[in-house]
Amino acid sequence: MKLTTSFRPLYPTQTLLLTTTTSYIQQAKPYKLKQPHNNIVQSIEKMINLESHNVSPPPSSSKKLGKRWMEYQGMNNWEGLLDPLDNNLRAEILRYGHFVDAAYKSFEFNPSSPSYASCRFPNTTLLDKCGLPNTGYKVTKQLHATSGIQLHPWVKNNCNVPTWVSTQSSYIGYVAVCDNKEEIKRLGRRDVVVAYRGTTTCFEWLENLRATLTHLPIPCKRGFQKGITLELEDQSGSPPPPMVESGFLSLYTSPCNFEPSLQHMVRQEIAQILQTYGGREPLSFTLIGHSLGAALAILTAYDISTVFTRLPMVTVISFGGPRVGNRGFRRRLEKKGTKILRVVNSDDVVTKMPGFVFHDGHMESRCSVHMEGVSGWIRKIMEKEGWLYTEVGEELRLSSRDSPYLNGANVATCHELNTYLHLVDGFISSKCPFRATAKRFLLR
Repeated sequence: MKLTTSFRPLYPTQTLLLTTTTSYIQQAKPYKLKQPHNNIVQSIEKMINLESHNVSPPPSSSKKLGKRWMEYQGMNNWEGLLDPLDNNLRAEILRYGHFVDAAYKSFEFNPSSPSYASCRFPNTTLLDKCGLPNTGYKVTKQLHATSGIQLHPWVKNNCNVPTWVSTQSSYIGYVAVCDNKEEIKRLGRRDVVVAYRGTTTCFEWLENLRATLTHLPIPCKRGFQKGITLELEDQSGSPPPPMVESGFLSLYTSPCNFEPSLQHMVRQEIAQILQTYGGREPLSFTLIGHSLGAALAILTAYDISTVFTRLPMVTVISFGGPRVGNRGFRRRLEKKGTKILRVVNSDDVVTKMPGFVFHDGHMESRCSVHMEGVSGWIRKIMEKEGWLYTEVGEELRLSSRDSPYLNGANVATCHELNTYLHLVDGFISSKCPFRATAKRFLLR
């Protein structure tokens, strides 16, 4: 089966999954569903009565957060806010979800375009063009990720090779800073968003398949901006050492001939923001992403909290993210005080990948592959081979089966960002899982 990059991303971790799910992925460029024989989609369109090619996100309905902003950013690990789901937190999750959607909408999906895999809009109009005209944020940096997989010289030098095959570096997201006084007042601080899209290009799919764990390199002491102090992480902690998925780390740290690594760009931009706003007012960093972007958001949180001292509060909100690292990685995140909220659809296979999870008494994941009672030597072998992962942060668990509009949804639909926004919009609590009136976000 031929894989084309004009399809909306679904995170793969095994060749079998990649092959069997490709045919289900909707085209992303037109931003509308094209499944004329799918009765479910047709009935949804009829019920919602919206034009699928022009659905703008509703404005945020969250009230003034004020002095409670740190609570909503996870200071207390969202205790008492997830079940039942607090309405203000719901609105904030949806608001951040729209920023992730903008990373998709601003990506050039057309492989025949000379600007394929780049950003379609300049910083000044990016959010406006993506249907977010009144966010109170300004985009300050576009971010690119590069695959560390080496191309064969024949591919590099052959002009007949399609662009979508040979493109190693691509636009992955952006940094935006809240600069509106009223929004800063409502939020209770100046917020900085780092938003990442999910898998799109051929090389990103290939990196996803590199699912074994690899050791994190020791952070470099060299800073990027004068006056910013960097810190070297203590590597003498308890075993196991922090390890993360090989492909994710490659996309985060690999440079190319004409562009620095995503890690370098993020560090440089964070250093500039800290130099401009740090110490002058309340500040927060909110790292958000979907699918592959969720994994990159967690890696970014680990990186900046390790490298920068006296960093303001760092929060990750991930949608449909895969597993990222091992127990050592999780413990380092917890030690640094990074707050992570994983929005998980129980019917989304991506959130159950890659690798295996043992129940270690610290955290329980209801849909992980637990192997209690298995001999300790098996666990050690899996850990040695780089297949022993763990979940991180807190979890908001949802289910497509709770929505009356998603009965019989396929694998790709369960992973779609809009499905996640729909489920967040409708979720009430584990005892009353869905509002019957929640119909938004199912169409683009």
